[in-house]
Amino acid sequence: MRTISMLGGLAALMLGGSGASAGPPYATDDPEPTDRGHWEVYAFASGAQSHSNFEGAAGFDLNYGPAAGVQLTATLPIEYAADGGGRAGFGDIEMGVKYRFFQRADAGFSIAAFPRLILPTARSGFGTGRVRLLLPIWAQQDIGDWSLFGGGGYTINPGPGNRDFWQSGLALTRTVTPRLSLGAEMFHETASEVGGHGTTSVNVGGVYRLGGPFSLLFSGGPGFEHRRDGAQLNAYVALGLGF
Repeated sequence: MRTISMLGGLAALMLGGSGASAGPPYATDDPEPTDRGHWEVYAFASGAQSHSNFEGAAGFDLNYGPAAGVQLTATLPIEYAADGGGRAGFGDIEMGVKYRFFQRADAGFSIAAFPRLILPTARSGFGTGRVRLLLPIWAQQDIGDWSLFGGGGYTINPGPGNRDFWQSGLALTRTVTPRLSLGAEMFHETASEVGGHGTTSVNVGGVYRLGGPFSLLFSGGPGFEHRRDGAQLNAYVALGLGF
């Protein structure tokens, strides 16, 4: 109940302005693919701080729409960590296909599958050294200026000490002005390793259209489950380019 109340309170702060955008900068994804024949490129940086430790990634998310209802995605990250020292290295490449298999445009409702293959390309101790597979389903309902989207999926996570895990998220966004949209989300992942624990976060974020093909995306918020061991604060920022 406390979690639901927090999300409701954050949403209430955004009342008052035109459907809203989904997906980045939120951890919760959406079923809307990139338009056919178009690109969406995000130069991003993200991080999570827990006590004196800080870790995150920076890189590029590349999205292309080869056909109606289909999106090809690749994520190329550089991982970094300050955990008693300092290290950085190439992260695991992600490749995915988003397929919107159901759409009722007149009702503002759609559903998509977005499987992602995570390749063991990481260096400097990042990653698991194994191929992983994320299998999620995402749905979205648009009502006027509002968008409610969410879903989740299962990650196959092989390797010694690892365990398969679930993720789920729910987000609410609103276009406040033609250039600004704001939103809030609740996102949860179960433990990904033996003896580990799940993490839950509540984030607020937005998208500000800078002009031309460029946008500024941002989100952040606290983790409130297992704060002693998990991430206490996380943040995401990106420069988006659409063409």
